[in-house]
Amino acid sequence: QVQLVDSGGGLVQAGGSLSLSCVASSRSWRTTVMGWFRQVPGKEREFVAQTTWNGDHSNYANAVKGRFNISIDNAKNTMYLKMSNLKPDDTDLYYCAEGRTLSSEERHYYYWGQGTQVTVTV
Repeated sequence: QVQLVDSGGGLVQAGGSLSLSCVASSRSWRTTVMGWFRQVPGKEREFVAQTTWNGDHSNYANAVKGRFNISIDNAKNTMYLKMSNLKPDDTDLYYCAEGRTLSSEERHYYYWGQGTQVTVTV
């Protein structure tokens, strides 16, 4: 069973930066991608970014394109999300996930981290 541990969230002022990390305990034969989602309580989980395990393909939600950068270190089974020029609207609980295909839909992801809170103040 793959376990994902995400970390790096915190409190930051608007315009600031944060870097999130997600460490996978192992690789699953079923998965080819890793991604980040975010969720405000009471709302559906929202796609943020994704990358293939080899890093040759990545996608971003329009809301974060140009501000967030996703990367992966295969040797460490670790994925990163570098977030810059943060806005109050980026305040959410961020989850990392491991899935089987490049997709913005939750149903294609099998394993999830526990979430790390990002709070952006004005």
